[in-house]
Amino acid sequence: MHSFIDNEDDVAFMREALRLAWKAYGADEVPVGAVVVRAGKIIARAYNQVELLKDATAHAEMLALTQAEAAVGDWRLVDCDLYVTKEPCVMCAGALVHVRIRRVIFGCPDPKAGAAGSTMNLLQTQVLNHRCEITPGVLQNECAAILQSFFQKKRNLKSDF
Repeated sequence: MHSFIDNEDDVAFMREALRLAWKAYGADEVPVGAVVVRAGKIIARAYNQVELLKDATAHAEMLALTQAEAAVGDWRLVDCDLYVTKEPCVMCAGALVHVRIRRVIFGCPDPKAGAAGSTMNLLQTQVLNHRCEITPGVLQNECAAILQSFFQKKRNLKSDF
């Protein structure tokens, strides 16, 4: 894992992912946003749509990868980077390795289900045919705050009944 160095581009792209996370929040989805960047330009934008689409695979990362593949015209995304507000889960990490994403930049860790170093590091496991570079902790506090706010709101709604 690499430690986070304050990279202006990383911060700018993570801000866009965070903007998308707020769209998810507004739609009552777990607030995670993702963008795929190629040659310094955003080629895909997505946020969690699990509830809307009634699809457990509709995580921000998965939707962004599908868009990016269409933009590139190939399933291989070797010269692309993914920015996501929360550490990817096992499903998303597996897909990121499969499409050969060059670099994964995430906001906050997911200590319960993160597959980029928290519970395991699927992105860099030696047994698979590709390893992604990882940059954790970009806008970590902002990315964690939106998730904490969302789940606090959910808990408060439950206690009102």
